[in-house]
This record gives sequence, structure tokens and C-alpha cells, in this order.
Amino acid sequence: MTTSTSTRADVAFQRCISPHCEATYGVDEVLTACPACGQLLDVAYDPDQLNLPKSLSFFEKKWSQRTDPLAFSGVWRFHELLPFASREKIVTIGEGQTLLQQADSVAKFTDMLPGNLYLQYEGMNPSGSFKDNGMAAAFSHAHSVGAKRAACASTGNTSASLAAFCSVTGLMKAIIFVGAGKIAYGKLSQALDYGALTVAIAGDFDDAMLRVKEVSKQLGIYLVNSVNPFRLEGQKTIMYRILEALQWEVPDWIVVPGGNLGNSSSFGKAFAELYEWGLIDRIPRLAVINAQGANTLYELYERRGLRWNGGSPNQQIIDDYYTELDRDHKRASTIASAIEINRPVNLMKCLRALETCRGVVREIHDQEILDAKAQVGAGGFGCEPASAASVAGVKLLRQQGVIQKDEKVVCILTGHLLKDPTATVAYHGTDQDQFNKVLGSRGVKRAGFANRAVQVANNLEEIVRSIQMYS
Repeated sequence: MTTSTSTRADVAFQRCISPHCEATYGVDEVLTACPACGQLLDVAYDPDQLNLPKSLSFFEKKWSQRTDPLAFSGVWRFHELLPFASREKIVTIGEGQTLLQQADSVAKFTDMLPGNLYLQYEGMNPSGSFKDNGMAAAFSHAHSVGAKRAACASTGNTSASLAAFCSVTGLMKAIIFVGAGKIAYGKLSQALDYGALTVAIAGDFDDAMLRVKEVSKQLGIYLVNSVNPFRLEGQKTIMYRILEALQWEVPDWIVVPGGNLGNSSSFGKAFAELYEWGLIDRIPRLAVINAQGANTLYELYERRGLRWNGGSPNQQIIDDYYTELDRDHKRASTIASAIEINRPVNLMKCLRALETCRGVVREIHDQEILDAKAQVGAGGFGCEPASAASVAGVKLLRQQGVIQKDEKVVCILTGHLLKDPTATVAYHGTDQDQFNKVLGSRGVKRAGFANRAVQVANNLEEIVRSIQMYS
């Protein structure tokens, strides 16, 4: 892969996350792990070279510069907080135009006080999920180093985002790996429609991730999965926009679904940096919510006691668990396909984030996810199943007394309702066979908050009677 000098080597560099290594590399190098020890890498910044504002309110002036594509972007208007790419190489497709919505109806469902529960709706991104935040950053780095092809493994949202960036800009060709039969049609349709080369392999996300790393290395293709440290730089801007919406007041809790653990990792990094730079006075707590059918983090963190431990986690705990997964042929299985992952590539960074944010991890059954999803939808913000894990997690944490009802809580809704309409229609529909096929196989017993269509003959009097009866 050819490289250029369009990165910000004066201020940014890559650093191994292990405090026992801390090897550093240039920002113009394309790496997904530390060559010295194999650990993950951070994008780090020289504090003496950073042009930091005196307060976060500085970014409010960007709203008067909306004709500037960088100021319009919900990622790049915070360029001063992730200045690894030079301005002329930054790529944007209008990502980050998202909303933080106070959701009192959902607060009631979770037993929170009115005015205390917020939904950060990342489904408003151009490709319909939070992935566009990270893709804006990774794609800009790829453009900076002269990449012509970019690849990813995906449960659907990453592939849609990469395909969108490639098709809109024309700068690169997209190659995506998916597990055959392991991707919702709403997401697969995006990758196909946007023109990406789609490789469906026999296996699941973990298999696809293994192969795309091998192929990218052999063919010199730029890898945009969240093992890429620049991806997480873009994802941390979700936290900046939440703070912006709250008038720079730090909430008490951030609650996020846990799949590959890129979001939780990036959120921890965002708050650690803002605190270190003196731009916030406290760090919120973090709750990461697994689906029961893909609960690696919960199993390791809550049941087996795995901790970051200041950068010295017990690797044997991880190795033993992964050996058990292989021995028992256990595959991830959940209706929340976006988090259907057994081997999260950002596990170590997430452990660090949990330590930084005094975090907790919980697991939620698919039934609870779908019931929470229906409540989110009834409040006017439809989301895909994985997103609703955050709301179901708040409900559980309230029941356990971990979250107090008067605390300020933000749930991350990671993807749009139309990412997986099949699950929604099965939940609300009257077709029992479809329910059993789509949801019953996942252990879902009932549609507790179903909004079923009213079946009526094509007769005016009967239609009027039905409307009067049900409205």
C-alpha cells in the first residue's frame, strides 16, 4: 500500500495500549495491532502540540459555519479533539446529524423519573447506524495513506457504512465479508445496493473477522473494522454530541449494547481524554449490555472476574473461556444480530473503559430486548433489536438498584428500525408461524407489547366500526 504525508505526524501517533509495552508508531502507518507485543493500539496525541479549546462550549460556534462540510459533520466539527488527519484529506458524507431525545415514556418503562432518561439516536446517520462516525475517521485515515481498497467483516452495519462511504466518494472499492445467513436483509440490501463486493462465507462474524484480517494482510487492503484504532476515534464523537446536547453537563450513566465492544472502548477513551485535558470535571459510569446468546463480556467480567487491572488482565481467564467455546462448539445466537459476536476484538480496550468509568456489565434475554424495542418504538424512535439492549439494561439495573431513578441516564440507540424489519413485523404480527420461525427459535415466548394490525373486511361499515372500537 502506498503512503503519503497527509496525516498529522506533528501531533498524533499510535501507541500500544499495554503499559508494559507502550511502543509508539507513526500515524501514517497502517496497523491493527502492536508489532512489538500484539496488543491493540490507540491513536494518541502530544498534549504540547494539541490546539485545545479552553472549554467545550468552543464547539458551539461551529453551528454558524454549517456550509463548511467539516463543521456540518458531527464527527469533524470536533476536529481539535481528534486531529490525526490533515484537513484536505478528511472525508465526510454528512455523518453525525443525530439527536439526543428525552424519552419519558421509556423512562416510565424502565422505572426512571421523568426527564432523566435520554435516547441517543444514531440511526439518523446516513447509512442508518452509529458506524458512520467511526467510518468517517477510518476512511479519512485510509485516504490519507493512499488506500484504494478497504475491507471489513460485518454483522451488517459496518458493511453498509463502508459501502456507503466508498460509493458516495468514489475514492476506494469496498470488500465486505459476512457470515452466510447471519446478516439481516435490511443491512445486506445496503451493501449490495451500494455496489460493494460482498463475500458471504460459511460461518459467523468471528469466522469472517479471521478471514478478512488474513486477506487484508495478504493483499494489502485497508481494514476498517474496529480493531483499526482510527475507527474508534470517530466513534468517541458520539459522546461529544451527547455532552453538547446536555449543554456540556456530564450524565451519570452511559448505557450501550456490547458486541465487538468498539463503542464502549471509544466512550471510555473519550471521557478519559476530556478529563485529562481539563474539559470535564468528572467521568460518567458505563454499563455495557450483552445479549444472553452472545455474552462473552458478561461471562468474563461479571462471572469470572476478569479486569483490566491497570493493564495487567489475566489472559488465562480469556484463553480458558475461548477454549470452552471451541470445545462446546458454541456459536453466538441472538435476535440482536448486530451484537451476535463471541470473540469481541476490542475486549482489552473495553476492560480499560470499564475501569476508567467504574463500569458494570449485564446480559439480557432476547425477550427483554424485543419488549424494550417495542417501548422505544412506541415513543417514536424505532431502533433495531441490538439498540434496545441498552434500554432493557437500564430496566434491569433499576431493578437491581444499581442505577437510581433520579440519575441522568443516556441509552445509545445504535441502529435504525429498518435495519431489521423482519424481527419487528414478527413481533407485532398476527402470523404465528412467522413468530415461531423468527423469534420462537430464539426463545422468545410472547410479544408483550405487540401493536397488531386489525383484520377487517373491505366494507365501509366494518372499517368504521373497527376504528371506533380500537381508537
